[in-house]
Amino acid sequence: MTAVIIIVIVVLVVLAVVFVAMPRARARKRERELEHRRGEVASAHRDQAEARATRAQEAEQIAARERAEAELHETRAKLHDQGLADDELAGDRERLGVEGAREGDDADVRREREEAPPERGDERTAPR
Repeated sequence: MTAVIIIVIVVLVVLAVVFVAMPRARARKRERELEHRRGEVASAHRDQAEARATRAQEAEQIAARERAEAELHETRAKLHDQGLADDELAGDRERLGVEGAREGDDADVRREREEAPPERGDERTAPR
């Protein structure tokens, strides 16, 4: 009879350990799964951030290039306003798609400048 009581006590202790240990094991398993999912999502966010940063950097480079080209056009416009780039009129008109651009415009401009009397203080057309 004593053996039966010992067996019952051992079985009860084993069952108690199983019932206490099982929830803890499940909780640890859930925590590991949660950590794994967090890592996956964090990695996906980092990948997205890197891709967007790369696109933003490319856009900044394009914008810088566009600003430089705009400054170049503004500089050329000032040269034309001042009459310092008359020999490039036809080429610029053609390149920019301005109506009425034709071959020989540069030669016409040069001829007109040579035929016109020199203006006072105009070193470009003054005889040397």
